Amino acid sequence: MTSRFPSEAQNSNQGRRDWKWSRTEKAIARKAFDVALQRELQELIETTKRMAGAITEPADLWELEHRLSERRKEIDRKYRFRESRRMEVLGRLLCEKAIA
Repeated sequence: MTSRFPSEAQNSNQGRRDWKWSRTEKAIARKAFDVALQRELQELIETTKRMAGAITEPADLWELEHRLSERRKEIDRKYRFRESRRMEVLGRLLCEKAIA
């Protein structure tokens, strides 16, 4: 029987770096990654607009700037999509229900 998933096609003792992804699997993984990233960025945009609309004093402005800086770092780390981290990134997105 032909395997549908890279993990099924490899010996369970081999590391994830040894898994071979087909061109189609890579494209599907990339599409799922891109959709999750865009969804998270859109949520951040909406949250930021609400927060910006509630600014009444300078401290609120700096709090918004701080929050955006922190979220940028989190998103940059989370969505670092290198081939060597493909399974890790997709696994995390699955656990967070960002992809299905």
